[in-house]
Amino acid sequence: MCLGVPGQVAAFDPTHPHQTAVDVAGVRRIVDASLLDDVGVGDWVVIHLGFALAKLSAEEARTTLAMLETDQPAG
Repeated sequence: MCLGVPGQVAAFDPTHPHQTAVDVAGVRRIVDASLLDDVGVGDWVVIHLGFALAKLSAEEARTTLAMLETDQPAG
């Protein structure tokens, strides 16, 4: 099973435009955002294997994080 986790974009590296710092459950990680267009600081993204794969709303991110924290099945 593959799992993508939500993270909030915190900053971009001006010397490496596709690398972004993302906060994931209080931990800052560097991920590659080159697969997405129009991603900015404050946006929520789904992260898998070090890549930001999709944007999502803050509500979707909160719901997903809550399920992960409580170990509840989706749906």
